[in-house]
Amino acid sequence: KSGRFLCEMIDLTAPFCYNKVMEEAKLQHILAESGADALFLEQDFLRRYVTGFYSTDGYAVCDRAGCSLFADPRYYEAACAQLAGSFVKVEAGAFEAAVTRASGSKTLGVPFPFISRAACARLEERGFVLKDCMPALKEAMKVKTAEEIGRIARACDIAEEGLLATLPRLKEGMTEREAAATLEYEMRMRGADGTSFETIVAFGAGSSVPHHETGDTKLKFGDVVLIDYGCKVEGYCSDCTRTFLFGDDKKHGAFKEHYALVLKAHELVKEKVVSGMTGREADEVARACFREQGLDSFFTHSLGHGIGLQIHEYPVLAPRSEEILADGMVFSDEPGLYFAGEYGIRIEDSVTLQDGRVVSFMKKTPHELIIL
Repeated sequence: KSGRFLCEMIDLTAPFCYNKVMEEAKLQHILAESGADALFLEQDFLRRYVTGFYSTDGYAVCDRAGCSLFADPRYYEAACAQLAGSFVKVEAGAFEAAVTRASGSKTLGVPFPFISRAACARLEERGFVLKDCMPALKEAMKVKTAEEIGRIARACDIAEEGLLATLPRLKEGMTEREAAATLEYEMRMRGADGTSFETIVAFGAGSSVPHHETGDTKLKFGDVVLIDYGCKVEGYCSDCTRTFLFGDDKKHGAFKEHYALVLKAHELVKEKVVSGMTGREADEVARACFREQGLDSFFTHSLGHGIGLQIHEYPVLAPRSEEILADGMVFSDEPGLYFAGEYGIRIEDSVTLQDGRVVSFMKKTPHELIIL
């Protein structure tokens, strides 16, 4: 099936209504699954997930009577305007107001991996019993709605268009930082809210470090160029990696062979991964491809990770992951090979599962080796 379905599901030219992402019934299901009387959320991405509104501070309190977002004066007016007509009630105030709203609850659901011990202590001092609500939230967040997929699709489009605009501007003597800044500028100019993570631009031997720190290394003829980057649209991330050669100095025979193998592994994932597989089985599709050539030890990370409001979400596609993949999940397909001190190769798309099969969001940037 054509990847066009991603754009046909919703009108990507129309402004999104934030409160469509979460339906009240879904939030009530999360609350029930958490086993708590109420959810008490202060983390920005979780507040955004349940209410649709982004702010750097605030509290969301959700119980069987409804959901309240507590916003301070910096955000109150905007929250009221944006969430008008939704099931979310916007209230003025901060921690004390949120605690008062939750006072009828004995147990509070808080996300243990994302809340500090000090924050837990403040709530426990008020007499609340805390329960971990993150498992329930994780299960809900793993499968994206059509609106969420649409935002990710837009973020992927902008990321690809930004890279295509950047590549002709790469020139000998340019630093990694300058290349990263150019790419981020091009994505911003096309509507990105910001980057999904710190842009990785690696020239030459720096590409052998999977999470290379972009620095002042200058581009020279014959260099491997690895760019791992992404942008956000209304909070939702894209993630993409492409590897190039900056001119062909005829000294990259092994590199070209390894590039072809990484591309083969990347495409095998798209071909063979299906709904119902575990993350471990999906990872093995790429890892087995490398193992057949005796190179699996040079694939030093997992195949992929979930993508959403955070750049690393669930599911995890890794050797020990028993998570079951399902339609509507969004994750990365990013096999790679890394040869210390020499070069690294990674080819990454953001993909989703639709009708049981992998469909890539990345349709604009070539996957075959490009010599710049």
